[in-house]
Amino acid sequence: MSSLRRIAAPLLVTLLTAGLTAGCSGLQGTGDGDYVPGAKGNNVAEVAVEERESPIELSGTTLDGEELALDDLRGEVVVVNVWWSQCAPCRSEMPMLVEASEELDATFVGINIRNSSEAEARTFETKYGVTYPSIHDPGSETLLAFGTRYFPRSMPSTVVLDREGRVASLVSGPIPSRTTLEALVEGAAAADG
Repeated sequence: MSSLRRIAAPLLVTLLTAGLTAGCSGLQGTGDGDYVPGAKGNNVAEVAVEERESPIELSGTTLDGEELALDDLRGEVVVVNVWWSQCAPCRSEMPMLVEASEELDATFVGINIRNSSEAEARTFETKYGVTYPSIHDPGSETLLAFGTRYFPRSMPSTVVLDREGRVASLVSGPIPSRTTLEALVEGAAAADG
C-alpha cells in the first residue's frame, strides 16, 4: 500500500465518522462556540405511531432547583427543547417557543446544556420571558435518554412526545415555523395509538 493510501484511508474514515455524527446538521462550525448548528433545510422527522419506541425516561433538576421527571407528564403531549444561551438559533426561536407554550395544548420543558453557570442560563430565560421549566444539564447527560435514534444532535433541537411519553417527532435545528410546531403537537395528540 502506498504511503498516500495509508494516510488517506484513516482520514477518509475520520471524515465519514464526523459526517455521520453531525447528522443532518452539516459540518459548519461556530469557532469557539464548539457546537454544530442545525440545518436550514428539511430538519423535521415524524415517527409513525406503530414505529414509536418505549417512553422516554428522563429526569433532572431545573434551573429553579426543582426535580422534574418526564414520567410525571404522561397523559400530556410534551415539547422538549434543547438549548444553550450562546446558541444564536436558540435565541432566534425562543420567542416563538414562549408564545407557543402559552397557546398550545402541550407541556413545554427545556433542557439547558453547555451553560455551566445556572445564573447565565436564568438570565437567558428572563430575557426571553421563558415561563416553562428547564432542566440544567451542562454535561448533556440527560440527552442519553433519547437513545441513538432520537438523540438531539444539533442545537437547538426539539422533541415532541406523545401522551405515552414516546418520541412522536424530532426537529434537528431551529423549528421551521410556528405552523410546523402546531402540526407536530396536533399530530402527537391525535395519534393516541
